[in-house]
Amino acid sequence: MDDMADSDFPAGTTSAEDVEHASADDGVKRRQVLEGAREVFMSAGFDAGSMNDIARAAGVSKGTLYAYFDSKVALFEALIREDRAHQPERNTMFPADEPDPAKALATYGRALVAHVTGSDALTQARVVAFAAAKFPRLGQTFYEAGPEFGVRTLKGRLDAFVAAGTLAIGDTRLAATQFIDLCLGDVLKRLLFMVVTSLSEEEIGLTADSAVDMFMKAYGAPPRG
Repeated sequence: MDDMADSDFPAGTTSAEDVEHASADDGVKRRQVLEGAREVFMSAGFDAGSMNDIARAAGVSKGTLYAYFDSKVALFEALIREDRAHQPERNTMFPADEPDPAKALATYGRALVAHVTGSDALTQARVVAFAAAKFPRLGQTFYEAGPEFGVRTLKGRLDAFVAAGTLAIGDTRLAATQFIDLCLGDVLKRLLFMVVTSLSEEEIGLTADSAVDMFMKAYGAPPRG
């Protein structure tokens, strides 16, 4: 069957079952396209990777590719959102049931550093940074779906600790940004600029613990009573 006609039905014969199957097929095909795009962008970069390369890597026709995404920029934006939607900070990175902010932040800090400094995340960050000079929208999408989402999420956790009286923070959004920067600042720079190629678990732990220590000295609530 022609790729461009995958979701077409003869007039008068469309059933609920047909629509359900078409929707499932559509989701599978879209994911196939995104996986092909990920392979090409991560290996060749944004500029060098062509829609022809992506179609080939995805195992679809170029017509099918354009049926889902009208440009390479739109495809890369969708890939960024897809990858960021499945990042750990969107679900289990922060322990929701830990009442001690120092312990919760230590767990969060370790997971954050490990994720952001992983090879896949670093490769995508480098590709986006290079492409953003020509296509600022890609940089904005990456920032909003990743760093900005992380700050908003952490702010919500800090708000809860402030409400519980275990942290004393005037501006929780600023504090969230500060904690993330404490965790990532130097180690991320060293990795992005290839001063080092990876971090050991010990380095990740020391980085997170140091960030927690400084953060709690600044924002830890005084003991009650």
